[in-house]
Amino acid sequence: MNLQQLRLVREVVRRRFNLTEAANALFTSQSGASKHIRDLEDELGVELFERRGKRLLGLTPVGATLTETIERILLDSENLKRLAQQWVHDDQGRLRIATTHTQARYILPAIIARFRQDFPRVHLELQQCDPGEVVSLLRAGKVDIGMATEALSEAHHELATFPFHHWQHGVVVPDGHPLCEVPAATLGLADIARYPIVTYHEGFTGRSCIDQAFAAAGVVPEVAMSALDADVIKTYVELRLGIGILASIAFDPARDAGLVMLDTPDFFERNTTLIAVRRGHLLRNFAYRFLECCAPELDRATLSAAVAPV
Repeated sequence: MNLQQLRLVREVVRRRFNLTEAANALFTSQSGASKHIRDLEDELGVELFERRGKRLLGLTPVGATLTETIERILLDSENLKRLAQQWVHDDQGRLRIATTHTQARYILPAIIARFRQDFPRVHLELQQCDPGEVVSLLRAGKVDIGMATEALSEAHHELATFPFHHWQHGVVVPDGHPLCEVPAATLGLADIARYPIVTYHEGFTGRSCIDQAFAAAGVVPEVAMSALDADVIKTYVELRLGIGILASIAFDPARDAGLVMLDTPDFFERNTTLIAVRRGHLLRNFAYRFLECCAPELDRATLSAAVAPV
């Protein structure tokens, strides 16, 4: 039994039992991958996969049970390397973070600048992706920390999540727009819905909260355009192609000259962006420090207890 055999089993499961894709991911041939798996099954005395000819269809009952142990063994082997690096290079290494555009563009710059003062020799690898990809990268062990508003709020027993920050949506219009003349006390979602709307794509940056707010008010808005990030939304609002609904943290009056954010504090529910780490994943000292920079209440004792294997 060797780690390469175990990695192949894990990768086959991740690739939905596509042996060719699993072999390519681990830089081996399909025939070599198949032999590795057969050798492991012979050594264990059980079949891990249901087969039809040469095709893998799924896990056998015993395979489903043993893959949980395989995951733990591989996670422990990865943690062993990290633990050794902790002692040899305490203040240097690589910290991999997966997050959405909104967090990377508007929330993390100040945090990263503060972190870099303490750990200038740590290489930060920032991956911008959609919320679902954040979860997938965490589960696969390809990143150390994930941040998102959607997807992470769902139940994932292998992930430990913590509140990062709270925010709300706001309504942005071009300077001089008729809505600027409507008193805040009388402004409602029906007034907003009179104009084409530019907002986030479904599944991004709290879009569901926007839809729920209009539905609760009995108003059907015309979403003329949808985009993945606030910068694109603001660009099209500047072109007067609609009014924007975006995360209020993405608006800066000094930077966004020519745009106005309306006073709409009660229009949309509060959103909570979460931080997540994989349970059982050993965090380097500098990773703990980064998390403390994000949320001071996330001290090492709290984090260590939460990320312990379930």
